[in-house]
Amino acid sequence: MVTGASTGFGAAIARHLAERGFRVFGTVRRAEDEVALARDGVTPVRMDVTDTASIMRARGEVERALGTAPLMALVNNAGIPAAGPLELFPLDELRQILEVNLIGAVAVTQAFLALLKASRGRIVNISSVAGRGALPFLGPYAASKFGLEAISDSLRRELLPFGVRVIVIEPGSFKTAIWSKVEAMDRRRYAGTPYEGARAIPAGVAARGGASAAARQGGPGGVASAQRAATAAARDRHPARVARSDSLVDPRPLARLVDLPLSVAGGAPPAVLTIL
Repeated sequence: MVTGASTGFGAAIARHLAERGFRVFGTVRRAEDEVALARDGVTPVRMDVTDTASIMRARGEVERALGTAPLMALVNNAGIPAAGPLELFPLDELRQILEVNLIGAVAVTQAFLALLKASRGRIVNISSVAGRGALPFLGPYAASKFGLEAISDSLRRELLPFGVRVIVIEPGSFKTAIWSKVEAMDRRRYAGTPYEGARAIPAGVAARGGASAAARQGGPGGVASAQRAATAAARDRHPARVARSDSLVDPRPLARLVDLPLSVAGGAPPAVLTIL
């Protein structure tokens, strides 16, 4: 099951796994997003990661559809962007991004964990390089991803006795719709403040966050070698970090990396994949 499958990483991952022959459930919030997923062989499921009742309905729908078949993996991808100076950032918006990007991932994991324990499956949390270093004006977004990294690290150790693996993927420079949403944010709230002339709020912050002009010049080279390195690291019981310096333009190459934690054998998969 892949959350946030309407666009970006989630859509690419869901479609790629469906092409590989997996039965994939992709969660969306809007009816219009269901049609495209279904056309590509993905079973759409309506779910809001901030709504407990919605999550439980989705869990029941997936469980009924599976019947006696196992749920092999949960990909927590759903997320929203945020940017702005922390001095003036509205607290309601801070709570919202933490609710979606962090608490939402925990809520979905809790709801589906019994199914994953039964199958000794995998949890793949889509984090960000912003979960390893916070840039100016990206504090709210980075806080949600730092939190997701911490939750993932604890959860990985807690679930080892149950045979459930937890993997974090940290995308870097990919061109997805999430940073276009940042660029479209209203900057008028900062009028008359010391931040009024700061171009990075939030228009330029998208470049820092992963959609820069420089990144758009990159290509998908190096993904295969990252996979090979991660496979080698999988033989180690301890957390591993696999990093590439290549800038990846299209989110579809990242989707192939999800194959690794879903299929790697011979030991625990690497706890962290960093794809820059």
